[in-house]
Parts: sequence; structure tokens; C-alpha cells
Amino acid sequence: MKNVILIGMPGTGKSTVGVILAKRIGYDFLDEDIAITLKDGRQLSEIIEQEGIDRFLEIEGEVGLSIEAEKTVIATGGSAVFSDDAMRHFKENGICVWLETPIAVLEERLINGSREERGVAAPAEMTLSDIYALREPLYKKYADIRIVCDCDADGVARKIKEKLKGQL
Repeated sequence: MKNVILIGMPGTGKSTVGVILAKRIGYDFLDEDIAITLKDGRQLSEIIEQEGIDRFLEIEGEVGLSIEAEKTVIATGGSAVFSDDAMRHFKENGICVWLETPIAVLEERLINGSREERGVAAPAEMTLSDIYALREPLYKKYADIRIVCDCDADGVARKIKEKLKGQL
């Protein structure tokens, strides 16, 4: 059985939607950000602060490549798409679903320093619009399914389940 791989910007709801979707389709759930933290022993923000964005992206790619799962909804890190090897691995074993969320919604969700706390892999001077512009072509490249997140997490999970009919 194929996995369902959720990709998208930080703050788009991959983890929240992933848990709901996994329950709905009877799959397990795995959060790549948590897998990174468990492997490395540090929060994402600490890795970025102590070792830099490039090293964080290497670690994220290594963790992505190491994930062996079946019948699992996997919430990737927002920057997972920078690792061609990890994304190829995900696509070989699953269906990639891009959760596309309007920038205004992301900005609301990432206010009051939560961007730094979450460990967003981008220079501090980059705006969310800049980050989106950099990542959007990669999300498009890897997405098998695109879901516009214009409703709550439950509604997004419902949309994904509908689009996945007959593909799992």
C-alpha cells in the first residue's frame, strides 16, 4: 500500500491535517520534523542556529531518505523538497499531496516569532513570500495532487481523501 506524502509551506497544516487524514483512511502517521528531532536530539531551530541552514537541509534529506514506511501519512518538513533524493524516495513509495495555503493565512499562523521557533529553513531576511517563490516550483514538481487549503484541517483532510479514491 502506498504512503501519502504531505508537502507544503511551514504553517500550512501538514501535521494537523496528516493526523486527521491518517485516522480517516486507517493509516499510520509520521511527522518528519519529529523524526529529525528524535534522530538529532535537538529542536529544528537549534540545528539551524548551531549548524546553519545548509547542514539542516542535509539532515532533513538524510532523515527523509531513511524513512521506510507503508500505509503511512507522512508530513514532511516544509523544506523537504530541496532534497531530490529524499523526494524521489517519497514518490517511489507514495503519492505526494501539496497543501497550498495562501500567504496571508501563513503569515497569520507564523506571527510572534513562531517562524524562528518552528525552525523554518530560510534566512531571517527572507519574507514568507520570498520563501514561497523559491519553493513553489519544487512543490509543483513533486506534487501528484494539489489541494488548496481554503477551509479547516478537517475539510482539507476530506478533500485529500476524496482525491485519493482509487489510488491507494
